[in-house]
Amino acid sequence: MGVLPGAAGALAFVHVRVDGVWRDLLRPTPPTRHHVPSACSSFPLVPWSNRVAACTLTFRGRSWRLPRTAADGTSMHGAVLPYAFSVVEASSTHVTLLFDARTVVGVGFPWRFTTTLTYALTGDGLAVTTTVANVDVEDFPAGFGHHPYLVRELVPGRGDALLELPATGGYALTDAVATGPAGVIPSRADFRAARELGGRFVDDCLVAAPGAPARVVYPGARRDGGDVEVLVEHDDVYGHWVVYVPPGRSYFAVEPATHANGGFALLEAGVPGAGVHVLAPGEELTGRFALRIPVV
Repeated sequence: MGVLPGAAGALAFVHVRVDGVWRDLLRPTPPTRHHVPSACSSFPLVPWSNRVAACTLTFRGRSWRLPRTAADGTSMHGAVLPYAFSVVEASSTHVTLLFDARTVVGVGFPWRFTTTLTYALTGDGLAVTTTVANVDVEDFPAGFGHHPYLVRELVPGRGDALLELPATGGYALTDAVATGPAGVIPSRADFRAARELGGRFVDDCLVAAPGAPARVVYPGARRDGGDVEVLVEHDDVYGHWVVYVPPGRSYFAVEPATHANGGFALLEAGVPGAGVHVLAPGEELTGRFALRIPVV
């Protein structure tokens, strides 16, 4: 893996060895874009995942205006992407990074927080641990996610990836933001049974089945014709998936997220199951997910 502390702790690449050849498992980042987290292979979404509609965060009756960070007029992908993380610890197999909102000016979040990211190579995969801590003097709502762009073909010419995504529900979205509780899974995003990604545009938020990993299968990627399987494992704090399949692109995203798109507004409206956590001063929230390739 290649880690970019100066680009919000984003990943520049993740390689996997198949039949003695190193292959890109995640969309590689052009060196000229190493300073742009959203152009990278994967990047953290802290202290919220996906979008805040109309750039307005309301909590316990008070409202704050957040920076507009997306062309659709929303505040997207959290507040840490404009900033560098510091390296706390590093070895040949892991690195721990820290962002402290108290040390920079203009963070697009009303409260003071810290974030710790640990990337660890585990032999058969990559584990990512995220912690958000409340270092303010009052409660605040928070969550996080990660945005890995997986390649659609691990070995060129061997066929499109298959995706299996265990989910128990899906959200009806208005301008990509949920406005009510989870309901049925849209057919375009229903990957409960493994199937090819296909050519249909998908950008949906689903409720994750507890304890059940997502599964990506690259058919015939091994020299002997065998498949390569990738498991996206997650702690139960990651109660949601965001699945993004853009037609005509060489990548797709399976994003573990603690909460639904627009989760702050859902929390304020009393919608159950939205997944946003309210942290008291001194409290922290931690979650781990992993990309793992079972040994065959």
